[in-house]
Amino acid sequence: MKNKKFTLIITVVLLLIPVISGCLELFSDVPTTYETYPTKISYNIKYGYQILCTGTGKYEIKFRCDLPEPLKTISYSLLYNRDYTLVNNDFIQWNVSGIDDVTYELGVTASIESESFLVSDLNGNNALTIQEINNFYPEMIEQYCHEQSIVPTIFIDPSDPDIKTIASSVLSQAETNNSFVIAKLLFSWLKENTKYQIHDGQGDVQPAAVTLQKKTGDCDDLSFLYISLCRAVDIPARFIRGYLLQEEENGEVTATAHAWVEVFVGKLIGNEGWVPIECSCCATSIQVDINQNFGVEDAFHIRLFVDDGSNESFNISQSGIHVQYYENREIELRSFAEIENYLELESKKLVVTKDNTRYYQ
Repeated sequence: MKNKKFTLIITVVLLLIPVISGCLELFSDVPTTYETYPTKISYNIKYGYQILCTGTGKYEIKFRCDLPEPLKTISYSLLYNRDYTLVNNDFIQWNVSGIDDVTYELGVTASIESESFLVSDLNGNNALTIQEINNFYPEMIEQYCHEQSIVPTIFIDPSDPDIKTIASSVLSQAETNNSFVIAKLLFSWLKENTKYQIHDGQGDVQPAAVTLQKKTGDCDDLSFLYISLCRAVDIPARFIRGYLLQEEENGEVTATAHAWVEVFVGKLIGNEGWVPIECSCCATSIQVDINQNFGVEDAFHIRLFVDDGSNESFNISQSGIHVQYYENREIELRSFAEIENYLELESKKLVVTKDNTRYYQ
């Protein structure tokens, strides 16, 4: 790939890296400007599971495959056009059974054109107060301000005493009840007190309380802790699952499974009130993290799953493929996510002005 700028902007291992990182902050009255990076891209993605069935005996395969969300321009087709159901135009459910030696490829291939999404006003002037959200959107509080668990483990836990104490302290020390500003302060607390770190081996996702204790976690862990902090002070928050594009040293573009967060602050800001937040970012300072990752969903994020706030939703988000088979039958599973035909359509600089507004130029 000729364009190497792509590598510079990905955190979680991946997002934007300012100049000096790419950032000019020499004087307080001069806008902060970051390096040029792709803000509009197109590519093809193929993702799902390859299932190799050998031996003798019956097998049954159940696989739910989420479809790309409509924030992106997409067209898609199925890799296996039998034994499936389309559910609410959100996901494909395959139920496959057989006795023959077969290699299945269950999943989706999609053509995507993606553009960076940005909340321009970092002051949150159009956001509601927390009390106004309670008054005007009680259904959001009911849906997105409670615990979520896979029994018996609570993963999103706004009722945890330590989490509630921290969130309440941030709220009480703030000079405002603006939901956007409080969410930003909670994000600052997260970045000051935790560190992105992938699990050793194949460790399971951590409950929010464990991540708070360890002060480290991967994208899921940090997202669940941040959601818990927001919900503890009645800011509706939900998690998003999908992929994050990145470029390898050899120039190949790959897709890595990823999770991030949205908070609801009133419908005059964000996407119908929802503001995207990248909790796994690793920038050079808290302010750089805010500038680049709070209220920003860059073009390299691919949405597949949006939490609806229920335990059922949480269970689905954590589940993978389910295979049942009998003796003398062997099943080999391989997950895949492959990117082809990556093309940079537009590149711009992120500019943050002295009055805390942002734009691309």
